[in-house]
Amino acid sequence: MHHESVPFTIPDIRDLVPGKLKPCLLVAFVVVFQLSGGVYLASVCEMTGSLSLLQEDIMMAGYASLVGLSLTFTIMFRLKFRFSMKTSLLVPALGLVVCNLICMHTSNVPLLVAVCFVAGFLRMWGTFTCNTHIQLWVTPTRDLSVWFVYIYMLVQGFIQLSGLATIYTAYLSTWEYMHWVVVGLLLCLVLATLLLVRRNPSMRRLPLFGIDWTGIILWAATVLSAIFVLNYGEYYDWFDSAYIWIGTLFFATALGLNLWRASFIRHPYIELKTWTFRHVWLTFLLYIVVDILLSPTHFFEHVYTERILGYDALNNISLNWIVLLGIACGGIFSYYTFALRKWKYKTMTLIGFSLIVGYLLVMYFTIDYNLPKEMLYLPIFMRGAGYVIIAITFITSLSGIPFQNFAQSLTIQSFVSACCGSLIGSAILTTVFRYTMSENLAQIGAHFDRVNPVVNHMSLDSLFGMVQQHATIVSMKEMYGLLCILGIFCILVFLLRESSLRPTALHPKFSTIRREIKQQLRLGKVVDENA
Repeated sequence: MHHESVPFTIPDIRDLVPGKLKPCLLVAFVVVFQLSGGVYLASVCEMTGSLSLLQEDIMMAGYASLVGLSLTFTIMFRLKFRFSMKTSLLVPALGLVVCNLICMHTSNVPLLVAVCFVAGFLRMWGTFTCNTHIQLWVTPTRDLSVWFVYIYMLVQGFIQLSGLATIYTAYLSTWEYMHWVVVGLLLCLVLATLLLVRRNPSMRRLPLFGIDWTGIILWAATVLSAIFVLNYGEYYDWFDSAYIWIGTLFFATALGLNLWRASFIRHPYIELKTWTFRHVWLTFLLYIVVDILLSPTHFFEHVYTERILGYDALNNISLNWIVLLGIACGGIFSYYTFALRKWKYKTMTLIGFSLIVGYLLVMYFTIDYNLPKEMLYLPIFMRGAGYVIIAITFITSLSGIPFQNFAQSLTIQSFVSACCGSLIGSAILTTVFRYTMSENLAQIGAHFDRVNPVVNHMSLDSLFGMVQQHATIVSMKEMYGLLCILGIFCILVFLLRESSLRPTALHPKFSTIRREIKQQLRLGKVVDENA
């Protein structure tokens, strides 16, 4: 199946803009939307001090933004066919301006979480609007493997750039200035949209009929309650706290209601059938494994670089340039091998996992008290390249399921890849690390008694600091070693399994998707009239 090749054009943009610059304008809009958000997690330390909030409060707001972003996938085509391009740019941009202004000035945690959730939804809406209009510019054949290389290089790249911009802006002034910069960029986007984008009232818009709005609320409650438990678990000492029990009960109840409703309503937000596709549940589970292997990224690396190596915020964030280089190389590699040469899913998964295991092995053998900063470049590069290869492979594998379930599968996968996966890995790692650290402190501290001559020449504080630092290094090595074993085991399992699947799916034409939605709306009205 091949689509007809027609000259690329964007009729929604006025002819004031030259044809070759139209897609570049939309790419610039995508950059602005990707830099926008409710809170910027790179400045979490500055925000906690300024707003008198816990670090977990800021993290909860940041993850709420990702939940709002993830839930947009299922209805993104409905939004596309309901609103014009001009509306779909103005509403998210102006909404994000309001969200940024609120996030700068509120210390109310529920309000902050709610605003960030809305900001995530608007951010994805604006990004999707721009991307759908340049899809044929990126891949004239609508090849999904090519399209997802572009998407993931864009998303992962701007996650790193957002962190860099936030820290550099905070260093030059305060963390609030990042919000003001983004507000200024969004207002420029609004002005450009008003001047350069047509109103385009001629196309008939499809109503937002038949969307399971209750399902959206329930799924948001489900994922947010899971994030609450995983995010605040260590702070509240897990199930010794009533808050964690309440959060767990709320999660189980909301999840049960979602699955129960999906069994009998006509158009559930996520159909039960979607969960049964092998590509959906397998990538869901594999993402959890990947996030467990990468869990040192969110915990150990900051502890190691800040407390042991003594890096400041600027030195820490400068490592994002290496991650960005890894993402770029991983994306380019995926483009030439996976998208163009159609390498197997199994081959790409093995390469991605091998790079992640390589990151763990290098960290295991090189971690030390006085490690030069340059020695961190190779493992961090491997981590960035490995993750983007796996992400491109996993999301492209979803193209093998029917398109009516495709958008729902994107939401399911993003629940773990964007929202909960890193928290699951961090929760497991920090819990195991805590017990390992206690054992190592006891074993190392037992050697420092009155007979040991070192004790007579050191103060108690210095002695305790030295023991704790040594126990931390030993415990981190143990964790890296255990994760290496898990990663090697996964690679062996992949080697034992046969798979000849290659990326061959094409994205349907938007006219085809529109026709299917119209048919669903027509059938829904008939059923309602008969009822």
